[in-house]
Amino acid sequence: MTVIRLVLIASLAFAGPALAQKAKPAAGTETPAAAPVEEKPAPYDERLERLSEILGAVHYLRNLCAGKAEDDWRAAMQRIIALEAANEPKRQEKLTAAFNRGYRSFAAIYTACTDSAVVAEERYRNEGATLATEITARFGN
Repeated sequence: MTVIRLVLIASLAFAGPALAQKAKPAAGTETPAAAPVEEKPAPYDERLERLSEILGAVHYLRNLCAGKAEDDWRAAMQRIIALEAANEPKRQEKLTAAFNRGYRSFAAIYTACTDSAVVAEERYRNEGATLATEITARFGN
């Protein structure tokens, strides 16, 4: 059994450098390197970031004040990221950061559901609905 292990380890050790080498392409068949995708901000990115922040705040507040855990607002944020920034990592990061900022801003203030938390959640939901309507009315297809 130890001989088989020794032979296996030795063969892997000797094959390692050969496996690590890249095969050279045949002359004239070089493929060009993939051009990096240029990420241009959309004209509504600031509004979309604000909407993301609102979704984060509402997600926190709804879960704080609801009797059971809700995942709808985070799921909505994931859908927005998938639709708006699927192949744009920097936009994904900005939208995710905005969502987290909204979540954390209320997590730092409210540890229990209060009347002011309920009012804040309602106001944020209204602002989010208005913002979503404005974005789709102005920039939607």
